[in-house]
Amino acid sequence: MADIQIAGIMRAGAYSPNHIGNDAAIFNAAAEQLRKRGCHVNVYSEEQFNRDGVQEPYILNMCREVQSIEHLQQAEDAGKIVVNSGYGIENCTRERMTRILLGNGIPYPESLIVNTDEAIKPMLKKAGFKSCWIKRGDFHAMHKEDVSYVRHPEEAQEVLQEYFLRGIKRAVINVHLEGDLVKFYGVNGTPFFYWFYPYDGGHSKFGLEAINGKSQGIKFSVKQLKSICQRAATELNVEVYGGDCIVAPDGSISIIDFNDWPSFAPCRTEAAPHIARRMLAIIKEHQDA
Repeated sequence: MADIQIAGIMRAGAYSPNHIGNDAAIFNAAAEQLRKRGCHVNVYSEEQFNRDGVQEPYILNMCREVQSIEHLQQAEDAGKIVVNSGYGIENCTRERMTRILLGNGIPYPESLIVNTDEAIKPMLKKAGFKSCWIKRGDFHAMHKEDVSYVRHPEEAQEVLQEYFLRGIKRAVINVHLEGDLVKFYGVNGTPFFYWFYPYDGGHSKFGLEAINGKSQGIKFSVKQLKSICQRAATELNVEVYGGDCIVAPDGSISIIDFNDWPSFAPCRTEAAPHIARRMLAIIKEHQDA
């Protein structure tokens, strides 16, 4: 497959909060797996991609910048194969993700989507929300302050005002779910799927895992979890994914966060070959079409 020319675009450091090394490691591992399979992979930064573009017909990327996403979408529209899709990356921004998951019947917390200058206390009380999560709706979380846990509507109103003052116009409010927090990683269209309890293993980006605390080991169906996640990946249009879910005391599962190409930190050695195989499968589908 030496004739396959792939542009690999790494994630800008600003979009890898507390995970710059881990994000670079999984990307480089996937690129190396493609090279082992005979592909030629040229690696670019997001800055280089946005400044100069790329000539390769296939793009493997971890992009997150708004300009990068626009350029990826333009490349797709021009006929290039892009993994993850620029449209899929955009779908993983909070408001879009919430609408898509709820609209397709994928288990997800009850949610409100609001403007940050709204008076939300009456809405929260009417919806029966007490403890809840406020998350910036327009983009991926870049700072700890982009995801906030609040204990009652009054606190929620104060936090929403802070979002408004920071220039964030839209927010998603998820009701807080009690249960075990589970983190997962997957590659759509492959057998690869990995899950673990992040709090128990000390795995954290912003330290918010402590809200749900140590896992209780509630029994649940891993097969069902994988099925839910694969459905979400398909609806969101992402191939390489990860996220978080809550396993309720009755064993039911709800996704609370879904990300395009996370760090795969605890399982990158296992994941990298599957990412490469998935990329090659998509290329082959394109060539055979």
